[in-house]
Amino acid sequence: MRFWQSMRRGACLGVVAGSLAMSAWAGNQKEEALADSVRLALARAINDSRPPRVQYVRIEDRIAYLSWVGEMADRLRRKLPDWQVRREFVETVWYEAKRAGLDPSMVLGLIQVESGFRKYAVSPVGAHGYMQVMPFWTRVIGDGERSRLFNMQTNLRYGCSILRMYIDMEGGDLFLALGRYNGSRGQKEYPNAVLSAWRQWEFKG
Repeated sequence: MRFWQSMRRGACLGVVAGSLAMSAWAGNQKEEALADSVRLALARAINDSRPPRVQYVRIEDRIAYLSWVGEMADRLRRKLPDWQVRREFVETVWYEAKRAGLDPSMVLGLIQVESGFRKYAVSPVGAHGYMQVMPFWTRVIGDGERSRLFNMQTNLRYGCSILRMYIDMEGGDLFLALGRYNGSRGQKEYPNAVLSAWRQWEFKG
């Protein structure tokens, strides 16, 4: 799988020192000139009003989804003590990640690195929320209301859609895409940190 190949390549560049749980990384996506087609595609993805509900035809897929949700919610107990909040968060991560063609466990790893699962996190450079989305994105592809980045689903949708765009821009190279997401393209520390966190959220089934 291209994603795993990219991440393994990034992991070979160095080992992240210290515990990821100790501090979050400050995201700093750069505002770039986007082709109209890319900008419009992102805007459509952000403004799609379909509710985050997972529907499966095969019972096996439904069981796998429920097992993942249950286990991830369990692991997040200390970070998100309220059961209802925790379950809604995990279900929305699954939905938005799958919708963007991402591995939900990788998205959890990225959130751990970016914000430490803090809904109202604001970085020194102004990135907002769980996935540390820069407010300029609300102007480029949204309605301009930056406070909406503190809404759980909105933040996850922006973050997953933006990362998907970067992956496509980098030809499927997740190592470079993650660097671009963090504003540190080509540097090893951030992609390695996400890889390490991703491994912690892997689901064995």
